[in-house]
Amino acid sequence: MSAGPGGRDLVVRPVHPQDRESITRVVTAAFGEEGEVVARLVERLEASRAVALGLVAEVGGAVVGHVMLTQCWVDTRERLRQVLVLSPLSVAPDHQRAGVGGALLAAALDAAEADGWPAVFLEGSPAYYSARGFAPAGDHGFERPSPRIPHAAFQVALLSTHDGTLTGPLVYRDAFWELDCVGLRDPLLAELESEPESEPGGRSEGR
Repeated sequence: MSAGPGGRDLVVRPVHPQDRESITRVVTAAFGEEGEVVARLVERLEASRAVALGLVAEVGGAVVGHVMLTQCWVDTRERLRQVLVLSPLSVAPDHQRAGVGGALLAAALDAAEADGWPAVFLEGSPAYYSARGFAPAGDHGFERPSPRIPHAAFQVALLSTHDGTLTGPLVYRDAFWELDCVGLRDPLLAELESEPESEPGGRSEGR
């Protein structure tokens, strides 16, 4: 527990069945024009029973943030190895930049570590995630699921059970592809590629 906006207590806890409406509201608001698609992604991943963990953040008893960890794979030389993908991370717009996203990330990584997972992947801004336990995945022998993911935005947090044989392409669940929730597309992708000094694509706290 920590202090949230206005000095109210911030609580991060596992998702309960009765949170569904609140999660949909937060996700939809956090992602703006893409909100409905991302909310459908959450629903499809949950329906596939591939979600390893869902957490919500509450301030004053109201759900203001949500994060999901989904079981995916790395296609290693020996076999498919199970890993986690952190997506989406959503914070209600009026609670962003107040530590809610960071609290959700920290709790998600702690839970993944406690459950013995070797690595957690995401697509996002290195400026945000590098200070929160993540590093460029390509530097550790992993390959992007799509060339539309900027190299620097393809991030991983290596946990204590990780070993050197865990290398290769990351393989996403079908729902990410079916809803076109992988990487970036033009014109945003072209804009980023034409400005190499700009911050790579991705989102933090649902932005």
